[in-house]
Amino acid sequence: MSDMKQEISRRRTFAIISHPDAGKTTLTEKLLLYGGAIQLAGSVKGKATARHAVSDWMELEKQRGISITSSVMQFEYNGYCINILDTPGHQDFSEDTYRTLMAADSAVMVIDAAKGIEPQTRKLFKICAMRHIPIFTFINKLDREARSPFELIEELEKEFGIGTYPMNWPIGCGIDFKGVYDRKKKAILAFNEFHRGQNRIKAIECDLSDSEAVDELIGENLRRTLVDDVELLDGASYEFDLNEVRNGRLSPVFFGSALTNFGVEQFLNSFLEMTTPPLARTTGEDIVDPFDERFSAFVFKIQANMNKAHRDRIAFMRICSGKFQRNEEYFHVQGGKTLKLAQPQQMMAQEREIIEEAYAGDIIGVFDPGIFSIGDTVCATGMKVEFEGIPTFAPEHFAAVERVDTMKRKQFEKGMMQIAQEGAIQIFREPYSGIEEVIVGVVGVLQFEVLEYRLKSEYSTDVRRRALPYQEVRWIGNEGLDPSTLNLTSDTKWVQDFKGNNLLLFTASWCVDWALKKNEGLILREFNKN
Repeated sequence: MSDMKQEISRRRTFAIISHPDAGKTTLTEKLLLYGGAIQLAGSVKGKATARHAVSDWMELEKQRGISITSSVMQFEYNGYCINILDTPGHQDFSEDTYRTLMAADSAVMVIDAAKGIEPQTRKLFKICAMRHIPIFTFINKLDREARSPFELIEELEKEFGIGTYPMNWPIGCGIDFKGVYDRKKKAILAFNEFHRGQNRIKAIECDLSDSEAVDELIGENLRRTLVDDVELLDGASYEFDLNEVRNGRLSPVFFGSALTNFGVEQFLNSFLEMTTPPLARTTGEDIVDPFDERFSAFVFKIQANMNKAHRDRIAFMRICSGKFQRNEEYFHVQGGKTLKLAQPQQMMAQEREIIEEAYAGDIIGVFDPGIFSIGDTVCATGMKVEFEGIPTFAPEHFAAVERVDTMKRKQFEKGMMQIAQEGAIQIFREPYSGIEEVIVGVVGVLQFEVLEYRLKSEYSTDVRRRALPYQEVRWIGNEGLDPSTLNLTSDTKWVQDFKGNNLLLFTASWCVDWALKKNEGLILREFNKN
């Protein structure tokens, strides 16, 4: 096998998704701990130590204890090269999560054992199912009081309409949580260290058939319960089928506690065995094989000012095929130009390292002077490939935003444009109106806070914001149509986005129906492909 094929074969690229506060960032950190990427795990909330989660780098994230932006982390473990995409759990940032899932080959879904499936988990699962992404489930927080594991498994199957296969089974919960039973090894993994899991811990392995040793380890009552549970599981659960897993129809389920490290190492080892190397990608009617020697990649995220010292802007690319080399020239399809990708780097959250090469499956960041948009394709010269655009979803909340200091026009415009190009917000202007205020649309209201915070901290610009009554937005799909000629309700507004696309803002859904009824042949779209 050639070096390139060998390198691609050992890549594993996955996203971690969850509802807020299910423990996603803690699990990410523990995977880094076991992978040797960090030596000591910090507490996400910063209570036990002064450190914050490695993947949460923005000041606002540290203040709130939540992830606002997706982070990328790469590390080596047991011969694998792992790319983790840690995503925001909060629903107000779900669009960032959606774009990140486009760059992943599989997803790890973290569920709180006490709460089960929550609204954001449902939403993210649907996105994974739509793309047939393999889903691995980690049921977390067994160190606290939890629901019945059978109940949780049943809820997963019922809600998501997929099969589940518990890879391990919890022994007790809360203060009685003693460890997990590994179904493949048919052995108990018990733990003799109950602490906050800042270091790697070793499990004590014990055969379930050795009742005397098991009683000594976990107690007779828990052993009897476990024996009954295992018998029921073996008789009633789905058969394990790796092909079903890789097609997103069967979810392997792991129980554990990311906070105390119970079950984390077992999860990581099993997950790496089951998940796939980089998958082929579709481009219209063609399929791009990751082992094709020609380099191809697409931009799924743009982030400005990750490092205050540099004040730069990074375009994150998922490599889909071949090998990237630092000094090679590549073709930017949408720009129609050949270019060298400046300052290619790989990430460990906000830490960066300039690289000479990377392979299919890897995520690289390149310096963006303002030429890239989300969804853009970059590929080897002479290779005709354009990956499917990443949809921009209709915002649900709108506000008019204007600068407080009239002298700071340049900073205001630069900040608004750069943050909009990242895809965090959508900005609109009324054509020919001469009004300087900008209409901002967001998926979740917390995005307004992030916008104001970033304009002030990164662009030294204070703004005023007032809520607008719009509830619906549609892109006009008719080319060459003059929107000023349309018959619309008096409170419907015609605007343009920063790319010059025409849209209509509506105060209610009946106004959308009115527009379609009164303007024969009008095409209105709920999302726009970049």
